Amino acid sequence: MLDPISRVRRFNRAVTSAVGALDTSFLGRGRPLGAARVLNAIGHGRSDVAEIRDYLGLDSGLMSRLLRSLEDEGLVETTTHEDDARRRVATLTRTGRREFAAYEALSNTQAEGFLAQHSQREALLAAMDLIASALTRERVALDEMDPRSEEARYCLREYYSELGRRFKQGFDVSLSRDPDAKDMRRPRGTFIVAMSDTLPIGCVGLKGTDHGYAEIKRLWVAPAARGLRLGRRLMDAAENAARDLGITLLRLDTNSALAEAGQLYRSTGWREIPRFNDDPYPDLFFEKHIQS
Repeated sequence: MLDPISRVRRFNRAVTSAVGALDTSFLGRGRPLGAARVLNAIGHGRSDVAEIRDYLGLDSGLMSRLLRSLEDEGLVETTTHEDDARRRVATLTRTGRREFAAYEALSNTQAEGFLAQHSQREALLAAMDLIASALTRERVALDEMDPRSEEARYCLREYYSELGRRFKQGFDVSLSRDPDAKDMRRPRGTFIVAMSDTLPIGCVGLKGTDHGYAEIKRLWVAPAARGLRLGRRLMDAAENAARDLGITLLRLDTNSALAEAGQLYRSTGWREIPRFNDDPYPDLFFEKHIQS
């Protein structure tokens, strides 16, 4: 039986081989994986060279060499940022856009073929999400978004589905005190989504009210991202947003079936209070004073 370290190293070798990290012609397009990843990042809307370097975890020297190779091929143009001469901006040429599209098609076909070989597709995808979340934990971004955005709606659907599985009586959002979108947008509140690359993996809402306090709503972390202290990060972000809006009193409700949520609230300075709403689902109620 392999020990844990050996199992991790086995996994690393398998992934390195499967994704073609050692190929000099990634996906048969004539350039290694590093250059292809830079091209991919630019094609997906990243233009600031320093941002691309940080996103890919490259040092300055390697980033410069990869960009130069793409420029020499006529795929990328690099210019000085119009507002800051210290920053460089990379864009795809017409030829670069065609090459990006070719990579996208090949990568999608490769992924489809890989999934087709496995009989437990959802279990495989769940394992991938778990590993990707663990490997990119330091790069998870907390972004304020419109609660009606595609990313926010994805998180809320997952949240409601989980409540339906975990509550004995199930969960019907139409019976809950579902906040209006306008109550979770500035200046009344906000909605924060945790993004791991392109995947939403968590959310929290700050709902403005007319009762002298705001409410924390819809705290959710994807199963694949649990254990990474993301719930605490989301709560901290919501509290900071409340401070920015001049809110000094926060309340929330939860259900005792969500034991990990209650533990998080108690450990971060929330105190239990009597019921303050008529929502049929919660049985625990908390309050926290914050300084603006």
